Amino acid sequence: GAAGLGDPGPLEDVVIDRYYIPKICLREVQMGDFIRYHYNGTFKDGKKFDSSYDRGATVAGVVGVGRLITGMDRGLQGMCVNERRHLIVPPHLGYGSIGVAGLIPPDATLYFDVVMLDIWNKQDKLQITILSRPAPCNRTVQSSDFVRYHYNGTLLDGTPFDSSYSKGSTYDTYVGTGWLIKGMDEGLLGMCAGEKRSIIIPPFLAYGEKGYGTVIPPQASLVFSVLLVDFHNPKDGISLEHLEVPASCRRRAVPGDFLRYHYNGSLMDGTLFDSSYSRNQTYNTYIGKGFIIPGMDQGLQGVCVGERRRVVVPPHLAYGENGAGDIPGSAVLIFDVHVIDFHNPEDPVEIETLYRPEGCNATSRHRDFVHYHYNCSLLDGTRLFSSHDYEKPQEVTLGTNKVIEGLNRGLLDMCVGERRVLIIPPHLGHGESGARGVPGSAVLRFEVELISMEEGVPEGYLFIWHGDPPASLFEQMDLNKDGEIPAEEFSTFIKAQVAEGKGRLMPSSDPGRVIADMFRNQDRNQDGKISPEELKLKSDEDQEKIHEEL
Repeated sequence: GAAGLGDPGPLEDVVIDRYYIPKICLREVQMGDFIRYHYNGTFKDGKKFDSSYDRGATVAGVVGVGRLITGMDRGLQGMCVNERRHLIVPPHLGYGSIGVAGLIPPDATLYFDVVMLDIWNKQDKLQITILSRPAPCNRTVQSSDFVRYHYNGTLLDGTPFDSSYSKGSTYDTYVGTGWLIKGMDEGLLGMCAGEKRSIIIPPFLAYGEKGYGTVIPPQASLVFSVLLVDFHNPKDGISLEHLEVPASCRRRAVPGDFLRYHYNGSLMDGTLFDSSYSRNQTYNTYIGKGFIIPGMDQGLQGVCVGERRRVVVPPHLAYGENGAGDIPGSAVLIFDVHVIDFHNPEDPVEIETLYRPEGCNATSRHRDFVHYHYNCSLLDGTRLFSSHDYEKPQEVTLGTNKVIEGLNRGLLDMCVGERRVLIIPPHLGHGESGARGVPGSAVLRFEVELISMEEGVPEGYLFIWHGDPPASLFEQMDLNKDGEIPAEEFSTFIKAQVAEGKGRLMPSSDPGRVIADMFRNQDRNQDGKISPEELKLKSDEDQEKIHEEL
């Protein structure tokens, strides 16, 4: 019984204590696998005889091919990455009765504390796990594409060695042209913009036996967590997506047109870098003249008023490798555009007749006095002004610069009762500066109806005779024959000529004011009465001016 409590005798096999097993074990060491591990080697009394930690380098080798002592070959099999084991290796599975001169005595039992760091095999392939993929995905990365991506790079045991996030910028490169390690060249193929992947790369598709600097040891498997931000091909042109096209599109924008549009500008990952909406103001520019980036110059051609369009612009048609402001270098840009209006500097007023009375013989002409109703709006339907908001129709003498030129032209040659739609370009409207309530460079839409009109008089005249004026005009105008004409006599005489159909005043809503202006023009010394020397017909005055100039 006493002998049974003594030393059990020599070990027959390796003793394995798996004192730490990771919760997730994707792979176990098999015969023929390449492995990387750290270890401390001691004798039973705790004295250290070897340590990979002291050398500052992991051990790399192949399991089960006789390159390790038999005890280690057996003790490492079945290990997971990050697993920790205590191994007790008896002498006949270690260095036997010979030992290692100066290091391990004969018949020594060896104690190893091992942590497994990496496992791979020559038959391994790239391991790709798609973590998330946006829908829809209309295009994927192909060889020769230029990609921008973020990544975290770790060794198989989770030790980080590099990260684009820590540098604050994406990693930008071509795919399939040898600029990347082979595993990344393959692992990025087929990705969508916005996709996240985990890519596990065996050493022979990474940095192999040499490793890389001090951060990637030789024969290390690499794990990359990748987010593809965007990609393009140097041969790409712009791509268009017509989100909303008005049913009636009578005209499409061409080079040389001036556009007003709203837009949101974003990167392929959805990051907003600019928006006209945030400024509450459209972006106004010519297209086809190089005033904007080439991709937008192309992408806005052919748009309709009111159209919503998505324009995807590769970097060589945008801000190139250098980027601009919040736009990183080599970034693909996405513009969601809403076209408010456009015009050409050569555009006339567009006139569409909605209704014209039958048997219309008299139409409005230059200098006529007209009454009209109108509704004014922008081309996107935004209401601006309406004469219906007031008690009376609008009134104006055509050709007197009292209304914008486009409206003046649109009111010419109309019949009473006629209704029209007028499209007025800004150079015939309120121009680049706009007006109160009217944006700069805005195209205006007027719905007009002519209510009434009065025949006008030539420019510069306040009154014209229908026939020849009286031969003795002063005598007839001097009603009390006192040799002078006060304002009352002048007004009475002119009103009588109009009533008898011998002449007409310049049309106005206030005829008395027109007569008062006529009197002031004739009362040249402003003494309140007209003398025979002061009274002159305008035709005579014009003739005198010609002689003076000659």
